[in-house]
Amino acid sequence: MTPETVQEALQPLVAEALGNHCQIRQCRRLTAGASAATWLVETTDQPLILRLEAGGEQFGTGVGKTVEAKTQQAAGEAGAPVAKVFHILENHPQLGNGYLMQALTGESLAPKILKAAELEAARANLTRQCAEALAKIHSIPRSELAFLPLQDAAEQLDSLQQIHQSFGETLPVFTLAFRWLRDNIPKCPQPALVHGDFRLGNFLVTEQGLNGILDWELTHLGDPVEDLGWLCVRAWRFNRPDKAVGGFGERNELIETYQKASGTTVDPSHLRYWELFGTLKWGVICQYQAFTHLNGQVRSVERAAIGRRVAETEYDMMQLLHAIAHNSTAESL
Repeated sequence: MTPETVQEALQPLVAEALGNHCQIRQCRRLTAGASAATWLVETTDQPLILRLEAGGEQFGTGVGKTVEAKTQQAAGEAGAPVAKVFHILENHPQLGNGYLMQALTGESLAPKILKAAELEAARANLTRQCAEALAKIHSIPRSELAFLPLQDAAEQLDSLQQIHQSFGETLPVFTLAFRWLRDNIPKCPQPALVHGDFRLGNFLVTEQGLNGILDWELTHLGDPVEDLGWLCVRAWRFNRPDKAVGGFGERNELIETYQKASGTTVDPSHLRYWELFGTLKWGVICQYQAFTHLNGQVRSVERAAIGRRVAETEYDMMQLLHAIAHNSTAESL
């Protein structure tokens, strides 16, 4: 799809959303991922972002761009920092499925967020802002989210184990983690909206802190603590493994702020469960990346390199299982 094709198809939608005075100056493709193609749309009024379904292979199954947009809209209405959705495309003859949204400012690269001197004050507030944003996301009534699938721990474990076994290389540490997670599924009396990939890399951060939550393609209904646990997975700490929350914060602050904002209690062991679950999930994703390279599906040095990180997840899972067995609250684990 050429920039000219996108611009021609999009101009009537931009005029409808922002007014007939608003004209598109140019469209530029930013990414062409497996599940989405993202375009920057520069207009005479404001910059916009267009996300379209790419139709390529991806790990697991996303909800699709139409559902993604509806979920993002609901999160925005609940007060979470997300881009405003101006138009949802459903089976558009030229563009297919996708949505047109506001272009937010901010840094998205995790190493820069964790190192940049100008973001030091933002880092100090980021744990609190993440907890408050999640409380708002999880507060949305289920009646407004009937279009989302329910994915509890048991269902997700079934899916992950099938994927893991499909590679023909089952690993003892993975087998141990699968067994422990199945035997210790925590109760979830009230399933809520789960972002599904709430971590650095999917945030926009300015000097004031969290300015945008991106990529809702793995969203679902489930245990809200899943989002908190995923944020604490060691892989998302990048160059700061000592900071349990995303490389910038501590678990205690995350739990305390979330409890205050949501009015619900989070047992630290419940958080640890989903942290171990997230580590296992990332391990299976690393396997998946390696095998798509090895079987020739997507020849990529980057995917091969990610595959080498399977051993890291095995170490992390053993550390977490040891901490859980000894009821350790060490923040560095």
